[in-house]
This record gives sequence, C-alpha cells and structure tokens, in this order.
Amino acid sequence: MECVVQGIIETPYVEALEILLQGLCGVHKQSLRVHEICLKSGPNLGFVASEVRLLCDLEQSEPTWTVKHVGGAMRGAGAEQISVLVRSMVESKASKNVLRLFYALGYKLDHELLRVGFTFHFQRGAQITVTVSSVNKMLKLHATDGDGPVPVTPGIQLVEVTAPATSENYNEVVAAVSSFCEYLAPLLHLSKPGVSTGVVPTAAAAAASLMSDGGGTTS
Repeated sequence: MECVVQGIIETPYVEALEILLQGLCGVHKQSLRVHEICLKSGPNLGFVASEVRLLCDLEQSEPTWTVKHVGGAMRGAGAEQISVLVRSMVESKASKNVLRLFYALGYKLDHELLRVGFTFHFQRGAQITVTVSSVNKMLKLHATDGDGPVPVTPGIQLVEVTAPATSENYNEVVAAVSSFCEYLAPLLHLSKPGVSTGVVPTAAAAAASLMSDGGGTTS
C-alpha cells in the first residue's frame, strides 16, 4: 500500500518549490518524463471493471516499463480523520511488450498522459517521493514528442507526495508525510487526491522570499 497527498502550484513558483525541496531533502532532483497509459478491462474480464496504468520512463536511454495497479482507499472512522490517503497499490517492472500483452488480455485504452517535471527521493521518517510535473494529454495516439502533448491545465503543475507503507506501519508513514507537508504549506496545500484545494494565496510572497534567499530551509 501507499500513502499519498496531492496539490497544485502555479508554474512561476515551481523554481522556488525546487529550492525549498532541495534544502529539505538534501538530495539532487531527478528529471521526470513518463508516458502513462491507462487501460480498462473489457466485458470479457468480469463484471467489475479493472484499471491498470502502464508507465514508460522516457528519461532512460532504453525506456523502461512499469505496471501499476491502484486499488481502493482505506475506509472507516480512522481513515476519515487523517489528511493522507492510504490505499492499496501494486507495481511491477515489465518488458516493452507489456502493452501488447494487456491488449491481448482484453484491456482497452482509456486515456494516456505525458508527465514532465522532476522528482526527489529521500528518507525522512519514511521513504518519501515528491513529484512535480506538468500533466499533458495526447492529441495523437502515443505521440510523446514534438507537438503531440499539450498541457491539461496550462500554467499549473501537479505536486504529489507518496510513501510506501504496510498494514503494520502506515500510521508512522502517515505521520511522516503529514509532518513533511507542513514545510511546503507557504507554497501549496496538499490533501487527499480528489479533494481540490486550489492554489495558496501566500505562494507569491513565499516564492519571492525563497528566491531572494537563494536557498531552502532546515529540517
């Protein structure tokens, strides 16, 4: 399973966010360019629809594929009281023939996206990943280059914070993610996926302060 929160930030403030993350994480960012293909099962695979995402890492010299299945979120009173979404998630590396395989199994293309940006991977009470990306839709099938992709939300970038967890330690991971997100509060608000909170009014002032300082913060 994984713990996840999401938020949005206006593109002019992304550089300030990068400075802040660099200071908090103490590691260098990694470039992100991922082609995401979302597939849904056909009627021959049962009455309950199944969805899988095929992720192709285009930053590698030889593109690599990952199959990701996101399951249901944790339910109950405890889940409602925390600000982080805890959900089941399974992912596995795959060969370049994986798309052909799922088509043969009866899955159909639902939509595809191109995510371009950067990530930070670090340890801070949990193994946390922060992804900042522009989400682009395809005008032509599988056209990841040239004029193919166009931004879904021009001028806005998606920020996602995730951390792997188990049924035994998810409380500790939720606490680690929540604590880390507080440091980002002047620039953006992070919440459970699907809960729209918009941009933060203090983002411009916070970004200006970070840019003038030329560096991040301390933990």
